[in-house]
Amino acid sequence: MFRFLVVVAVTMLVSCTDALRMAKADEYTLESVRESLIRQEDTIIFSFIERAKFPLNSLTYQQNYSSIPNFSGSLFDFILHQTENIQAKTGRYMNPEENPYEEKLSPPIVPHYNFPQFLHPAAASININKNIKKIYFNDILPLFIASGDDGNYAQTASNDLTILQAISKRIHYGKFVAETKFRKSPRDYEPLIRAKDREALMSLLVDKRVEEMVLKRVEKKAMVFGQEMSLDPNVKRKYKVDPSIVYSLYNKWIIPMTKDIEVEYLLRRLD
Repeated sequence: MFRFLVVVAVTMLVSCTDALRMAKADEYTLESVRESLIRQEDTIIFSFIERAKFPLNSLTYQQNYSSIPNFSGSLFDFILHQTENIQAKTGRYMNPEENPYEEKLSPPIVPHYNFPQFLHPAAASININKNIKKIYFNDILPLFIASGDDGNYAQTASNDLTILQAISKRIHYGKFVAETKFRKSPRDYEPLIRAKDREALMSLLVDKRVEEMVLKRVEKKAMVFGQEMSLDPNVKRKYKVDPSIVYSLYNKWIIPMTKDIEVEYLLRRLD
């Protein structure tokens, strides 16, 4: 009898846990996902403002400068490796909203939290951080950082990593956008997914009106967050980061790459 009661109790606990996870998963809607993306804009813009405090500090990225024992790579590479491994140990990447840059990470050493199972399992195989990292250092960083060296290499690398992680989360959030749109009208998406029709899926996903709103909003936020304040009304406005650069960041990279993630996710949605 006791054994029966234990089995019943365990079954009820598992059922309640599954129900709770499903309830949490239902909290993801197109509206809530868009609200999250709006909040992420603040993080990205503020992280750019913080990075703009420092010049390029090119020695941060030189492979032979740091000479760290038992490590091959730049100071930035070392900070990236160490930081993400600590974060992995403490469970950051158990959250499906997070995507690491490091390929080999330490396993978590903290109790596992049951994050809602909202995404299709194939989502875990989609990670374009290598491309994001390449674009950031080759194309984005030179747009808003002045040349020079002030010796603050560790701070520079830390700020770069903050930006990279914020951009990664924003772009990979396209998985959640795609899933909410798919659930809203699966009959529209399923034939296109089976046909592997990327162009048709992209056309179905794209909302130009929303994109224009995003671009206007991030440019306005950059103006407000990054304005150099002066009590003299005759002083010309100055910005810590040029708002047009933030506009270009979203227009040229973040929004297009997010849409690519959405399509990639949907193509695997029926696997």
